[in-house]
Amino acid sequence: MIPQANPGAGYRALKAEIDEAVARVLSSGWYILGNELRAFEAEFAAWIGVSSVIGCGNGTDAIALALRGLGIGSGSTVVTVSHTAVATVAAIEMTGATPLLVDIDPVHYTMDPEALRRALEQPLPGLPKIQAVVVVHLYGQPVDLARIVPLCREHGVLLIEDCAQAHGARLQGKRVGTFGDAATFSFYPTKNLGAFGDGGAVAVSDPAVAQRIAALRQYGWHKHYISDEVGMNSRLDEVQAAILRVKLAHLDRHNARRQQIATAYTTVLENGPLRPPGQRGDADHVYHLYVTRSRGRDRAQAALKQQGIGTGIHYPAPVHRQPAYAGRVALGPGGCLETELAATEILSLPLYPELTDAEVETVCGALKSLFRHD
Repeated sequence: MIPQANPGAGYRALKAEIDEAVARVLSSGWYILGNELRAFEAEFAAWIGVSSVIGCGNGTDAIALALRGLGIGSGSTVVTVSHTAVATVAAIEMTGATPLLVDIDPVHYTMDPEALRRALEQPLPGLPKIQAVVVVHLYGQPVDLARIVPLCREHGVLLIEDCAQAHGARLQGKRVGTFGDAATFSFYPTKNLGAFGDGGAVAVSDPAVAQRIAALRQYGWHKHYISDEVGMNSRLDEVQAAILRVKLAHLDRHNARRQQIATAYTTVLENGPLRPPGQRGDADHVYHLYVTRSRGRDRAQAALKQQGIGTGIHYPAPVHRQPAYAGRVALGPGGCLETELAATEILSLPLYPELTDAEVETVCGALKSLFRHD
């Protein structure tokens, strides 16, 4: 069976370096907020192109910390999408803010700038003032920021980039995470840059905001044991930071391998029953996921499973259709029709850097067989 994701393969490929890094931490006797974290924060900030990175416990906390660091909370509405991991919306509610969900464009699955424009120009009665937008760079594909950044500036709202699935993706030559007021990252094990446990980070270029977020991640302490404001406990530990330092050094190479595999799949799928993902002309897609689309999705998934090919659905239900949120979260003008349709048709193929050429060829052969049964 070729799985859709395989984080264990990522460990085996870098085992010697990772084991050495972990042993270094264990021998140091310092396991929280130490030299490994400081080094990773500096290295990751330089790699992205921002002045500061603040490590935290996970990607969900990263979004909440970014919003709180920018002064967003109760009394604010935050616009985001419903076609995302539920973490994006959960993090907004963690701050006390009100989420407002808008639709995606059907080709790239990211926030539709026109849907955002309508939400900003036609505020829903009864909701607090819109004060921030969280865009999600989904599947490794950057959002259409050439249109969204001006909209945010025109309406005086803050822009946070959720980069959990887009480590290293570029737009107009710049890495994502450098366009907004803050950016957030997840280091969940299956991410392009994944830890071996939970982990996250906030990237900012405003020193005052960085200082506040660093305090908020540890109880609101600016001075040890003294909370200047209500914070939380969300720290990226030394072991994970050391592992991430190792993996960061290989990330550009791994992203290039993802792109190579994606090209092989796209070539096979031309004019086939599964539609390959679209790519923006000014973007560098890093294929956290290779997401196809078909009205016959379930049939294709079953046929691939019979041939030993694992697949996934990211995501089977929009946030606003899930029991915890249905009938409770607000939708922007026009609703989320494209989001709802996409959820019934998307299918993720196996994609991780450690896939061998032989395994990629096996997946391609299975995809070709779908043509004969379509």
